[in-house]
Amino acid sequence: MSTLRPLIPLLITAGLLLGGNGLQGTLIAMRGSLEGFQASTIGFIGTFYFLGFLLGCLTISRMMRAVGHVRSFAALAAIAAAGTLLLVLVIDPVMWSAVRFATGFCFSGLFTVMESWLNSGASNADRARVLALYRIIDIGSVTGAQFMIPVLGADGFTIFAIMSMMITLSLVPVSIADRSNPTPPEEVKLDLAKVWRISPLGSIGCIAVGITNSAFRTLSPVYAEQIGLSVADVATFVSVSIFGGAVIQYPLGYLSDRWDRRTVLLVSTAGSLGAALALVFLAGSEPLANFILVFIFGSFAMPLYSLSAAHANDRAGKGEFVLVNAALMLFYSIGAIGGPVTASWFMQHFGPQSLFLFSAGVYLIFIVIIVYRMGTRSSVPDAKRGRFTALLRTSTVFAKLARAGESEDSSGKS
Repeated sequence: MSTLRPLIPLLITAGLLLGGNGLQGTLIAMRGSLEGFQASTIGFIGTFYFLGFLLGCLTISRMMRAVGHVRSFAALAAIAAAGTLLLVLVIDPVMWSAVRFATGFCFSGLFTVMESWLNSGASNADRARVLALYRIIDIGSVTGAQFMIPVLGADGFTIFAIMSMMITLSLVPVSIADRSNPTPPEEVKLDLAKVWRISPLGSIGCIAVGITNSAFRTLSPVYAEQIGLSVADVATFVSVSIFGGAVIQYPLGYLSDRWDRRTVLLVSTAGSLGAALALVFLAGSEPLANFILVFIFGSFAMPLYSLSAAHANDRAGKGEFVLVNAALMLFYSIGAIGGPVTASWFMQHFGPQSLFLFSAGVYLIFIVIIVYRMGTRSSVPDAKRGRFTALLRTSTVFAKLARAGESEDSSGKS
């Protein structure tokens, strides 16, 4: 435990940032609905967040090389905290879109800085424990933060002030703890065409997950409100989906290490499709039915990114691990830009259930592609198949942290 002590401030920072970011995504949708924003407007605002996130992924390493970890983190946290307050001071869709673009950029950068710091500070012997703690903090902070909304309310100033304080307080552990300034990560080489050739299915999977998961995270609070759930039920609805995805991805990953990974990807996508259709046609407005079905939906839908990435890494060559995972993160972000605005159009014209009908359509297309690829390309031999790794979509650096002590060359097969 003593070797992990220097990393505790960074893990505290992670909890504050993950919780604040998860809370803001839900609150934007709920407060927007209270202010009379249409679903299409909320989806448009969500698209700007992912545009900023994509830009952050592409540029933040340059900032870190120019001014270092601490100054980069301080600048980004200050902008994100100020932007959070601006959301409640100026209730306007155009302003909210601009602020969400800025916060998307900032959170992409903050997670990159933090995960780069963790990656630099974690020894190979401790890396697996650091990763486990980080995932526990992610699940606990994001799901727990949702319940600040029913406690504090979505219609006042207080919850925005609390969010701003969470982002600002994330500076404290970083500022007073480890005084080292690790070497900034090298700028990741991006070759989307090469990675597409390595694994078309993995690339398409990440785009599809970007479309559906971003639509769900942006618009699921709107769906829950429009079918008549209370504020507490909305928070529960969002939380159980996240929890389901976190718990079930490990059994799915275990199976994917032993079967053709595409078979598990097909089963998980089919499960997502079935749960989405059940939410459309069976859930109605009953809270318990929606909780159960969205738990099942999250259990199958949330692990799809990690399963797609694992399949792509099985196809990668020696030393291509970083290249592949950086490109997959970009493919996800590209899909995420289009998801909220497209799904919100369907919700605007066909009602709240069309959020899941839209997702079901994407999953159906992906199933057809999986079946086609299984018929045109043989499976990866067991000897060349790596271990499944559950990946967060916070930055391009997370994949390095998730190597769990393995060398890059061996991880290029995982």
